[in-house]
Amino acid sequence: QVQLVESGGGLVQAGGSLRLSCAASGRTFSSYTMGWFRQAPGKEREFVARISRAGDSAYYAMSVKARFTISRDNAKNTVYLQMNSLKPEDTAVYYCAAGTVLNGAVGADTPLAYAHWGQGTQVTVSS
Repeated sequence: QVQLVESGGGLVQAGGSLRLSCAASGRTFSSYTMGWFRQAPGKEREFVARISRAGDSAYYAMSVKARFTISRDNAKNTVYLQMNSLKPEDTAVYYCAAGTVLNGAVGADTPLAYAHWGQGTQVTVSS
């Protein structure tokens, strides 16, 4: 079992940057593929990025590729999402998630692949 707590959200102007953090409890953090998802009002939760257990491979949604970077520090039980060149359409509640799905598996970008979720952190990008 793992518990996740996100932080780092806030209000930023378009073109700005934010770094989200997700701290995990428990001793099994390194056994999980970690993902970031987001959900805007009235929309379904969507995949943003995910990273392998060792942190040596990552995948991104096309909408954030080259602007966002996911990373993890297994010694600190923390996963990060560095968000640069933010756009108003990035406005959403951002959730981190932990799953036993393999990072390269089909379906690893769907919420159902992740059993553990944080409470979310709001990111608002003003134009």
